[in-house]
Amino acid sequence: MITVVGTGTGTPLPPGVLAGARLVVGGRRHLDAVRLPEGAERVVLGPLAPALDTIGEYVGKDLPVTVLASGDPGFFGIVRVLAERFGTDRLDVRAGVSSVAVAFARIGLPWDDAVVVSAHGRDPRTAVNVCRAHPKVAVLTGPGAGPAELGAALRQAFGTPPGTPPGTPPGGPVGGPVGGPVGGPGARVLVVASALGSARERVERVTPAEAADRDWGPDVSVVLCLDEARTRTPDAVRTVAGGRAVPAGWALGEDEFAHRDSMITKFEVRALALARLGPRLGDLVWDVGAGSGSVAVECARLGAAVVAVEKAADGVERIAANARAHGVYVDVVCDMAPDALAGLPDPDAVFIGGGGAELPAIVGACAARARRTVVVAMAALDRVPAARAALTGAGFSCDGVLLQSSRLAPLPGEVTRLAATNPVFLLWGTRTPLSDEGVAL
Repeated sequence: MITVVGTGTGTPLPPGVLAGARLVVGGRRHLDAVRLPEGAERVVLGPLAPALDTIGEYVGKDLPVTVLASGDPGFFGIVRVLAERFGTDRLDVRAGVSSVAVAFARIGLPWDDAVVVSAHGRDPRTAVNVCRAHPKVAVLTGPGAGPAELGAALRQAFGTPPGTPPGTPPGGPVGGPVGGPVGGPGARVLVVASALGSARERVERVTPAEAADRDWGPDVSVVLCLDEARTRTPDAVRTVAGGRAVPAGWALGEDEFAHRDSMITKFEVRALALARLGPRLGDLVWDVGAGSGSVAVECARLGAAVVAVEKAADGVERIAANARAHGVYVDVVCDMAPDALAGLPDPDAVFIGGGGAELPAIVGACAARARRTVVVAMAALDRVPAARAALTGAGFSCDGVLLQSSRLAPLPGEVTRLAATNPVFLLWGTRTPLSDEGVAL
């Protein structure tokens, strides 16, 4: 039998849990905090494979093994790999309190509406994107993915303030405050919880910029990323745990968005574009030539982090207004593509809804950076071959369709006609998707 014990967040070790153990496995700090039974072998957890092999030797001889783990070992913990290797019937799990639960308890917030993401041993970009897209996130940290790295990635996110001059990156001028004025729309606070449950425990509130400029050491347990303007007052009673619910519908009507002179991606085109983009929790999507931001807002409603690139100042204002109206976050870069793209983090998916004569260069620049797909909408037939060549030239498989729909429209006398919309070419290029591990709803 393998007894797995959660400890280290103030949870006392159950009495007698080590009695009779012939092998005790755990992190160095957990092992140093206990008295091992006489004759028991001690294995400090580092790389998992050798430890699992040693556990397997003892299990094969039917000798008792105890594994000491942090908090709740069934929550992004060692229970998963032990169950996969040895089966659930060999496990006796004594769960402690997770570091996520303790961190939220320390600041007096409920966490059934939080998104939890693990950056431990994983690419931190997923955690960063979740933090950009959601108001309440807990990040389980690891080497190379701690408060400093999160802060560095987040300090220039969360919206371009109204009136920002072209060429300004999202989040305001370089080195400036997050999201414009401190406490402005979308501004985040990082709550860094270190050595929870020990005499060295610290729970500190910092801005992303402050977090980026510090050496936090090895004791960080979890980082909470909060939009305190939206988390100060808890939501109504919930039925399903996790972040924002997936919307009941998408491809919203044009009247759901502020736009100029019908310059908006029509809902029929948006429906197929969203299907090909596949925006989801943990993704980053670029909306290039965003116009009203209808595609950007819809991607954000589906859980993705979004950056909208728009050269017109009045367009930037409309995108911000549409994002606010739908209760989502959209970072806005007021500048011209492709030059505006250079300083942005790599996207998972890109929608290109404008570009004019620069369209081939924009498509090429986006295809060079996109991890999964690029979708291009065009009204002009002449631009299709160059856009397709840019996608295939970047190694993407390319497909496309001409969309032309007719909508019901009333006529006098209580009769109905079909009103044709303008035809639009939609091209999409795809590459093999990458891993999306790390998120718990």
